[in-house]
Amino acid sequence: MRSIGHFIGGKEVKGTSGRTADVYQPMTGDVQAKVALASKDEVRAAVENAKAAQPAWAATNPQRRVRVLMKFLELVARDNEEMAELLAREHGKTIPDARGDIMRGVEVVEFALGIPHLMKGEYTEGAGPGIDLYSIRQPLGVVAGITPFNFPAMIPMWKFAPAIACGNAFILKPSERDPGVPMKLAELMLEAGLPPGILNVVNGDKEAVDAILDDRDISAVGFVGSSSIAQYIYERSAATGKRCQCFGGAKNHLIVMPDADMNQAVDALMGAAYGAAGERCMAVSVAVPVGKTTADRLMEKLIPRVESLKIGPSTDPNADYGPLVTKEALQRVRNYVDVGIKEGATLAVDGRGFKMQGYENGFYMGGCLFDNVTKDMRIYKEEIFGPVLSVVRAHDFDEALSLPSDHEYGNGVAIFTRDGDSAREFAAKVNVGMVGINVPIPVPVAYFSFGGWKRSGFGDLNQYGTDSVRFYTKAKTVTSRWPSGVKEGASFTMPTS
Repeated sequence: MRSIGHFIGGKEVKGTSGRTADVYQPMTGDVQAKVALASKDEVRAAVENAKAAQPAWAATNPQRRVRVLMKFLELVARDNEEMAELLAREHGKTIPDARGDIMRGVEVVEFALGIPHLMKGEYTEGAGPGIDLYSIRQPLGVVAGITPFNFPAMIPMWKFAPAIACGNAFILKPSERDPGVPMKLAELMLEAGLPPGILNVVNGDKEAVDAILDDRDISAVGFVGSSSIAQYIYERSAATGKRCQCFGGAKNHLIVMPDADMNQAVDALMGAAYGAAGERCMAVSVAVPVGKTTADRLMEKLIPRVESLKIGPSTDPNADYGPLVTKEALQRVRNYVDVGIKEGATLAVDGRGFKMQGYENGFYMGGCLFDNVTKDMRIYKEEIFGPVLSVVRAHDFDEALSLPSDHEYGNGVAIFTRDGDSAREFAAKVNVGMVGINVPIPVPVAYFSFGGWKRSGFGDLNQYGTDSVRFYTKAKTVTSRWPSGVKEGASFTMPTS
């Protein structure tokens, strides 16, 4: 059986803690690998390697730093299919979806190639008598990222590419459920010319996370996962003076106005709710049709589409989605469906009994569709993270606007309409961080920025885009004056311009 260790100091090393976790093959339910779970000492070894390598990397001029990323992009393209297949085997998403996971990470690496320009400071000549003023941006030192199972390629690249381009060394703690691709990315960065120690991967669980949070040589931490853990990491990071950006759960709504193109809205809902078995932080899990007629039309079209979803192994090129990541994840989603029934929601399509022929032990679940869900129900309040769509009927535009605005999560939201006034008012007023207008999953392109509001995001800076440069650097402002023309004598008053 395959054993996965850590990537420290430019090479893969075996775990020494004596603790391991199973890495499953979601298609079959079999254990395909054992991954080492790092101890505090192993995390510390990664930090020591990063700390030793970082000063020379920071002193490397920015153009040379991004040339490593340019070469890395070539290597990712070379090994793209291999990585997509590995990702699918460990996560369960289909191979085409795995390619998309990699591509959205690549886009942020491409953005990071422009960081030499974004790190330029400002200069003012003659800010005072004989005084010049300028600012510079410098790397923080050693930084870390704690990334989730659902995007094992994309989110690590979102984190380490800008950080490394800015001159930092990076400690990556990926999910122990699918560690293969993050380890591969570290190997490719080394092959691209990254000095050993600048990117280290420590696999592990809470012990490794806490070691990262408590290590005083780590200056900043980025996290993506559930809101409860995001808040824990945010608070514990603050205790050791770290910068922190933590992104949590979501309950993304899609509003369907009476004038919407219904076929377009249904197509959008199907892909956004059931793609990747619903295991996306930007998955649409709530549909909000406005008015009874709209709701009835929507359900009439949704039910047969959900019933005809094609679920299959990750290797099936015709599958709409594959299995969930683990048996525990599958049981959790099934339990939520049970809860929804008990709460009084109408289960219009029940996918709990789905079994994949030839893959009976895999972690498969058919699509589920609830109607008549109300905002006091747990299936509306809580993130399910599975192939379950809830329909909450709204009487009018104001009620539809209030649902995502009042929810504790504020990650993403979408509205489908032909009315520009409605779309503009919705975008301006909704209390959510990312908004789509006739776009179901409004993940911004790499040169903007990704981030939710409320309990979907902790911290004042978002992921990637120019915010990543601000997060991974510190500004230094220099005020200079040379002796020529300086009057002698001490001054005891506040200097002014």
